[in-house]
Amino acid sequence: MKKVIILIGNYGSGKTEIALNMAVRAAAQGKRTQVIDLDRINDYFRMSDHVRLLEDRNINLVSPTFVGAGITQTNMPAAVGSAFAQDWDLVLFDVGGDPAGALSLARYHMDFAALEPGQLEVYDIVNIRRPMSETADRILKLKDEMEGFARQTVTGFINNSNLQTWASADDLRDGYPVVKAASERSGIPVVHTTGRKEYLDAFLADGTWEEKYLGRPLALEPYMRREWDNLGI
Repeated sequence: MKKVIILIGNYGSGKTEIALNMAVRAAAQGKRTQVIDLDRINDYFRMSDHVRLLEDRNINLVSPTFVGAGITQTNMPAAVGSAFAQDWDLVLFDVGGDPAGALSLARYHMDFAALEPGQLEVYDIVNIRRPMSETADRILKLKDEMEGFARQTVTGFINNSNLQTWASADDLRDGYPVVKAASERSGIPVVHTTGRKEYLDAFLADGTWEEKYLGRPLALEPYMRREWDNLGI
């Protein structure tokens, strides 16, 4: 059965990194995989910068900034329609972390509503190092706002707390109780704790967490690079 996963979250929370990792992992398992890029505001972490990575793994990308595929703002809705019309095993929606990004998702509300029960998941990516995500109160407030704009209900949290190139296991240690509190108050489960393998392994070795608020650990390959990182600046 086709699985559709929507990744939402604050700007800089790591949605695109997680989408890439999930897509690459699924394709390696032989799953027919598509990524829909609806993040139009992020100039430094663009899905379309990784076209070759996706192509090499036979992952289909729909992105308004990928001119090589002939995708433009005018025919973007028709291209997104392929997520529902074609026979994929996994479709990942990478949604911009602002009202405009969430609203771009809302136009497909009826398509999502037509999916079978169990086909759709909506994951809120939480990085407590980003503004508006530092506390459970702020996480839940932002979640409510995104749900309203996107016309979708969050089904799971992902703890992706990090400081990018300055990340460490301490980020996950600090993020764990905050995401746990948001989960306890909302009843929304934690589905994944993510991070680079070395940081994730160090955090898991502590044994101070509850599996209920850990979810399935997901080690991330650092595919995303800011333009100045690529230049060695």
